Amino acid sequence: MEFECQSGTKVGLKDCSRDCVDYSCRGKADPSFVEPSKNPKSSKFNSEKQKSLRRLDGKGGSLSLECEESLAVNEVLHDCRSITDLPPALISEILNCLEPKELGVVSCVNTSLYRLASEHHVWKEFYCERWGQPILLAPLGTENAYEKSWKELFVEREFRSKTFMGRYNIDTLYGHTEAVRTVSVLSSKKLVFTSGYDQIVRMWNMEEGLSIASSRPLGCTIRAVAADSRLLVAGGTDGFIHGWRAEDGNPHIFDLTSPQNQNTEFRVWEHEGPITCLALDLNKIYSGSWDMTIRVWDRSSLKCLNVLMHNDWVWSLAPHDTTVASAAGSDLYVWDTNIGSELAIVTNVHAGNAFSLARSHTGKLLFTGGEDGAIHMFEIIRNVKFHVKRVATWIPHSGAVYSLAFEFPWLVSASSDGKLSLIDVRKLLRTNRSYVVEKLSKVDNKVKNVEPPQRMLHGFGSNLFAVDVGLDRIVCAGEEGVVRIWNFSEALEVEQRVRALRGLRLENRMRRRKLQSEMTSKGSCGDQCSVAAKKNQLNGDRNSWRNRRRVAGKLKA
Repeated sequence: MEFECQSGTKVGLKDCSRDCVDYSCRGKADPSFVEPSKNPKSSKFNSEKQKSLRRLDGKGGSLSLECEESLAVNEVLHDCRSITDLPPALISEILNCLEPKELGVVSCVNTSLYRLASEHHVWKEFYCERWGQPILLAPLGTENAYEKSWKELFVEREFRSKTFMGRYNIDTLYGHTEAVRTVSVLSSKKLVFTSGYDQIVRMWNMEEGLSIASSRPLGCTIRAVAADSRLLVAGGTDGFIHGWRAEDGNPHIFDLTSPQNQNTEFRVWEHEGPITCLALDLNKIYSGSWDMTIRVWDRSSLKCLNVLMHNDWVWSLAPHDTTVASAAGSDLYVWDTNIGSELAIVTNVHAGNAFSLARSHTGKLLFTGGEDGAIHMFEIIRNVKFHVKRVATWIPHSGAVYSLAFEFPWLVSASSDGKLSLIDVRKLLRTNRSYVVEKLSKVDNKVKNVEPPQRMLHGFGSNLFAVDVGLDRIVCAGEEGVVRIWNFSEALEVEQRVRALRGLRLENRMRRRKLQSEMTSKGSCGDQCSVAAKKNQLNGDRNSWRNRRRVAGKLKA
């Protein structure tokens, strides 16, 4: 991971250069200034420490007392020569204000700062606010992820995020007989779940690209699928939620092929229209429908806890903590799920329906994609009043944006024009520990378009309905009825080799510099010896018997 120093960033003690005294310079500039070390009465001054140094004018008057303050500052700084001499609690607070790149710069100063910066708890916060809890895999080496520090996990994940700009392979998965409407990636188990018009939920191995299992037909089109390590749910156009619970001992977690088992399989009805979106968190299930409602369910009892009423069809939702964001019609909503109240609404976000919605792990950033082909970025601001402000807009597609997926720092969109766009949002974020957009106070709701996406992926001739991101893979599906996995693991391997070669070159360069400095130092010693030998030779010639005889003859004459 490359670290960059940023101008304007100050770490540690304040700049005290204006308070320090350079006696040699002051003595040359002002002859009347009395230097303490040369003052015959300096011992008395140091013992009492009550008299101040004075510069006298022609009339014997006092001109300045600044030297006394300067000496006091120097005495304080003399006991604290570096940041490591500060109390540990104060050092922790200082490091807590830095960004990852700035912490990297601090760790390069010396070994003690390296230890302090590398072991600081802020690395855990950096990781979790970007990617949530870590997926404990060991793909970059033989070390177990459980043994890695938070800094190592962060650097490894940041390194992985660069692979989406590299090489890729495409794995095409066949099995669905009709268009695929929904895709869900479970990265921790390397699984992909898909479904669509053929009414069947299919489970795939993400790495090998093989079909693992498929469910029986569920009786209607499946427009939404969501999964975690304990639960898999699918939403149908008939208004039901069909779910499977994880089975202990099952290598594929869920058993989709066996007949219905009441212990592991369930179905709940309450929506009066097709279910278009689903989401899971630790304790709840969220479902959105064309009946203009979002229902919040308890995962254990499967009872509906809250109903959130909208003014139009609900197309997408994204929960975080005690809030849930939703896109209904052309509007964007944010709700409090505990009391079921509306916290904020942004009307007419798109010219047409807002089909897709994504949210960052911190919950502060929202992304919407609509029928007009535009993608908007919003920030949730919680001050005295809950507020949602639009801060960026992209128009990368010529058709409707049906699906969005966000994995820091990449926002991936799928459109009816058959293209995927990859947008890096890091340039829009200020480096100040929180996802605050740069110059946010100067940005109004009429935001101009920012730079185009960093990458566009082509190769589809028809509508793309769904996309999801998992580690170094992008999974998408659409009207063709096939699932495609864009595999960037080759780019990861290439980047690893490049990084290893770069480290080897740096090591060789440092070794050559060391040898060169040693040879230079030896050469300078040899030059000095040769110069001394020449001087001795000249002196020897001067002191020869002929020169002595010549001098003696001159003296006699």
